[in-house]
Amino acid sequence: MLASTISQARSPTHPFGAGHPTFPSPCDSQRPQLVAFRQAGEEIYAAGDPVKHIYRVEYGAVRVFRLLADGRRQISAFHVAGEIFGFEARLDHEFFAEAINATGIRPLRLAAIEDVSRDLFPVALQSLTAMQKHLLILSRHAAIERLAAFLVDMAERQGDLDQIHLPMSRMDIADHLGLTIETVSRTFTRLKELGLIQLPDSRNIEILRRNALNDIGE
Repeated sequence: MLASTISQARSPTHPFGAGHPTFPSPCDSQRPQLVAFRQAGEEIYAAGDPVKHIYRVEYGAVRVFRLLADGRRQISAFHVAGEIFGFEARLDHEFFAEAINATGIRPLRLAAIEDVSRDLFPVALQSLTAMQKHLLILSRHAAIERLAAFLVDMAERQGDLDQIHLPMSRMDIADHLGLTIETVSRTFTRLKELGLIQLPDSRNIEILRRNALNDIGE
């Protein structure tokens, strides 16, 4: 693994951030938090590592995944700028986390975790909500329904805009939605043929008919 470069950076306001009045204790807010740089593909933590921090994405994106017994990868979540990740119910991580692209993360130290359950509640609630959304997406039988729901969710998380950026690859999306990469590529093409989206390039999407896309994903 490449060594991480540490630099100071100003943190954006976020409802689950260290500056929020309901989240002061575990972040050790008396000292400035440093932003750690991770290169594309660099590991942030591995399954089995002790949980010492939760993390906020300052820029870039993170994928959280586990490796199945047959060697396949199952991506449980993506996290983009302003989002918190790394919260676990156990003392050790059950998942791996790594940077998708050049990413800055801010570790938030969990000091005396047994005394800050109230402060961690918003983070736990955020993680539970994200997990429920992912399970709902996977419950769709058709690939077009899964991909439509995924795109709507990503649009909402990026300011509810019609122009969205997908930092993850088609393979990442396939491993997240339980599809093959070929199916994901064909489904993107199908959504374009239906006039629901435009594809300026592989990482940028323009949503043309938000309501129709949302109807397919529901």
